Amino acid sequence: MSTTAVSSNDTHSLTVGYVLWLFGFLGAHRFYYGKKWTGMLWLLTGGLLGIGWLVDLVLMPMHERQADRRYAAGRYSYTVAWVLLTFTGLLGLHRFYLGRWKSGLLWLFTGGLFGVGWAIDFFSMNELVQESNLGS
Repeated sequence: MSTTAVSSNDTHSLTVGYVLWLFGFLGAHRFYYGKKWTGMLWLLTGGLLGIGWLVDLVLMPMHERQADRRYAAGRYSYTVAWVLLTFTGLLGLHRFYLGRWKSGLLWLFTGGLFGVGWAIDFFSMNELVQESNLGS
């Protein structure tokens, strides 16, 4: 019974994970799956000099299942929020998407708080989506 509940909580995409893995030496897939600190480690070390990056190719399904268990599904898509953050984060479109209009406007007029807020959002995006999903 609990297996059904876990599998229906499909919050993160394995396909997106593999696409981000292509940039895995930057830690992109690890940030997406909520692995903030190892994402930062991958970013600073080139995916542990490429070795961790290659190992993650095999571990990707496990990362996706862990993210699905960890984060709450709901109205807002984690994948959409991450795409908006990655490509339009300085404009705050990810914050508008999540219904965070005040901070969205602040990001829009300050370039994502001069880039610092945008960078911080890479550490907190999954939690922001989860808060929005639990609040809706």
